[in-house]
Amino acid sequence: MSQPDHTPANPYIPPEQSLIEYPCAFPIKVMGAHQETFVDAVVAIVRELDPVFDASTIQRRPSSSGNYLGLTITVTATSRTQLDNIYRGLTAHPLVKYVL
Repeated sequence: MSQPDHTPANPYIPPEQSLIEYPCAFPIKVMGAHQETFVDAVVAIVRELDPVFDASTIQRRPSSSGNYLGLTITVTATSRTQLDNIYRGLTAHPLVKYVL
């Protein structure tokens, strides 16, 4: 497996120095347009990198105005590279506004 590109914003952290022990359940919050295609897109992106992701566990919270939908998804994190790729995939999608 090749090493991901490392930048000052995404420095390489040796596994022994990571604060995360893999594998683990890792929650990710995603905010986007309040439409079902947003949820479908998030599920598709996550399933590419976490094949055991269970979409029935998604927690949904609409914004007070109803224009946005907050999702909490919990992935089975197996590595920093996998988490970085999930974050990159989610933030690149046009319906996604924020990923935390």
